[in-house]
Amino acid sequence: MQHRITLREATWPADADALSLIRREVFVEEQGVPEALEFDGLDPAALHWLAIGANNEPVGTLRLLPSGQIGRMAVRESWRGHGIGSRLLDCAIQAAARHGWREVWLNAQNSRIGFYARHDFFVISDTFEDAGIPHRRMLHRIHTPIPRPAAPYSHATHTHAAQSL
Repeated sequence: MQHRITLREATWPADADALSLIRREVFVEEQGVPEALEFDGLDPAALHWLAIGANNEPVGTLRLLPSGQIGRMAVRESWRGHGIGSRLLDCAIQAAARHGWREVWLNAQNSRIGFYARHDFFVISDTFEDAGIPHRRMLHRIHTPIPRPAAPYSHATHTHAAQSL
């Protein structure tokens, strides 16, 4: 299997079939999440990303809600272990930073807490059940570099620079 992956932003109207295929396979079929819970009506308002494999095969997805919640991250079983989830997560965090958001959060399945911790998420809740699966809420603070003001121009600085050439 070729592991060249492309990631792109997706939209619910245009990409609902591909996004739904992945989520139905991973959450509904593999994990037993009821379809009515998986497809909660929030997708039209969300930002989505789609990972595409060979032959334009949809292999992974993630959404970011206006509330700052990252969710519905799913990678098809045969494509796991190739960094797709990390790349999808990075896309969402970068988009949140571009929007000026200071933090994003998610409800992590307990078995995935270590994965999110490696991406600087930290636990902020006790364990709770969602769709019969133990979860904990995690938060990621977005650290955007503060631009430093340019040093004021001075003749001494200019002269020193010219002498060092």
